[in-house]
Amino acid sequence: MRIRIRGKRSAALAAFIAVAIAAPLTANAAPPGDDPKPRAEAAATADTDRIRQYEIHGPSTPADRSKIAAAGVSVDEARDHSVVVSATAAQAKALRAQGHELKTLPGPPARTSGKAAEPKDFPSDDAKYHTYDEMTAEIDKQIAAHPDLISKKVIGKSHEGREIVAIKLSDKVGTDEAEPEVLFTHHQHAREHLTVEMALYLLKTFGDGYGSDDRVTKMLDEREVWIVPDVNPDGGEYDIKTGEYQSWRLNRQPNEGGATGTDLNRNWAFKWGCCGGSSDEPGSETYRGPKAESAPETTVVADFVRGRVVDGKQQIKAAIDFHTYSELVLWPYGYTTDDTAEGLTQDDRDAHAAIGEKMAESNGYTPQQSSDLYVTDGSIDDWLWGDQKIFSYTFEMYPSSAGGGGFYPPDEVIEKETSRNKDAVLQLLENADCMYRSIGKEEEYCK
Repeated sequence: MRIRIRGKRSAALAAFIAVAIAAPLTANAAPPGDDPKPRAEAAATADTDRIRQYEIHGPSTPADRSKIAAAGVSVDEARDHSVVVSATAAQAKALRAQGHELKTLPGPPARTSGKAAEPKDFPSDDAKYHTYDEMTAEIDKQIAAHPDLISKKVIGKSHEGREIVAIKLSDKVGTDEAEPEVLFTHHQHAREHLTVEMALYLLKTFGDGYGSDDRVTKMLDEREVWIVPDVNPDGGEYDIKTGEYQSWRLNRQPNEGGATGTDLNRNWAFKWGCCGGSSDEPGSETYRGPKAESAPETTVVADFVRGRVVDGKQQIKAAIDFHTYSELVLWPYGYTTDDTAEGLTQDDRDAHAAIGEKMAESNGYTPQQSSDLYVTDGSIDDWLWGDQKIFSYTFEMYPSSAGGGGFYPPDEVIEKETSRNKDAVLQLLENADCMYRSIGKEEEYCK
């Protein structure tokens, strides 16, 4: 795989690299009589901790990719004979010591058009993305426009005290009806900002489409929809804290030893830490935390899901957890490469796959079992199915590769890449009353 950035982005990248090269020379120039050693040591430490993307040629199987991930890096992109990973300098050094050749990829784009970065906001060229406060304002705007269809519930708070909310959409939003429920979660990983835009798109699509779009209207009449638009608000705000992208993935919870952050999607309480699909090292990109649900954000969402059990029966029937990037539709299990395993029968697997493949036909993504990429443990999909028997999927959104912007696609693609998933989302809602209908076993499982 070759990654190229053309046109204006190439010029912006060149400017960014020029600044990055020039800045250390200025910063390290000590005034007369000043000892430059402490500054140099601080700069070296900062560079060691910085997350960069690297391309590694060679890995071609799930086992190969799982071995790469075991170094504590995140596998961001997988191709037939290569992977792209995010790693610190120390992790990259460890991979090189194992015999891998790493190609350093360009850092996050500047996208400021030469303007000074505004702290706590997206770069000026990406102004269509929503900060946490802007997201909250947009949610409140939609609720005010559709009070009979949309309501908001604060389900808990993040480590730094930001509210995590669940948005309910239904034709009788104030009533808990005996209807199949579907859950959409977003933004477990901080740098995946397009997923918040996906949540806002769904909110607007369902709110504005009720009464004018037949499929939307039918689903809000017959289903209850839950949207958790931002599972990791602290991490998201940290990623844009300087007005420039930080390539931050984790939450902002401090760990013993001084490292910060837990990978929320390795912190769920099903097969947590079981199978080499996460790291026990604080500072790793896949650090799973000291125990399952040690991250408050994970517990908040898990408690909400557990709270949807009524009279011993889980009301949520299906779910999608939105991520970026790679354009994939994934289903359980992630902790094992076996198609069937504890709590996942052949029929369960086949129903997951049948609907997953249909959704992928709609949005053009690649469908596969999660572990076909590499092994992960403690993920939300495995927990939703393994613990709650909720049919669960991960959508890895646009782009397909780092060459399309990676974790930071330009804001010009927001409308196209969120609306791209409308039909797939409606398919899941339409199947939620009986997911086994997809394999012709409605009578056996749903009557």
